[in-house]
Amino acid sequence: MNPLDKLEPLIAPAPISWWPPAPGWWALALLLPLLVWGLVHLIRRLPRRKQTVEEQRLDPLRQAALAELAQLRKPYDGEEAGPWLQQLNALLKRLCRHRYPESHSHTLNSRAWLAFLDNRCPAAGLTRWMILVEGAYRPHCSLDDKAIDGLYQAVDTWIRKHV
Repeated sequence: MNPLDKLEPLIAPAPISWWPPAPGWWALALLLPLLVWGLVHLIRRLPRRKQTVEEQRLDPLRQAALAELAQLRKPYDGEEAGPWLQQLNALLKRLCRHRYPESHSHTLNSRAWLAFLDNRCPAAGLTRWMILVEGAYRPHCSLDDKAIDGLYQAVDTWIRKHV
């Protein structure tokens, strides 16, 4: 006699239904919408918080200079850039005259002026923009849109980060 004959026949397992779910799934179903809602509100608040911290870090003089810079009309589409360059230069000179009165920076010109600006904020890289000091004296000076945006960004960086 075979010992396997003594075993009882296999019982087929009962079918597992998907309803009702186990208790852990109920908790997950309740927490998932709450988690999504929390993440959405966190994402909405983060960029605003960074901007307000940066704005709080800037003193009123820098904020005023940035506001004036934003109001300057950029000479796009081949317009003459001389007046815009003069306004940028005048803005930087006024800011330096107020910020560094002992250096007499408002009397500097050409490369010495750009070197002075770069010594205060190397991140801006204004020595690359010789057109800033020469463009106002060139007849019919015009810049392409990429150069205008680059110079604007360099001046913006200098105003934000100068020592």
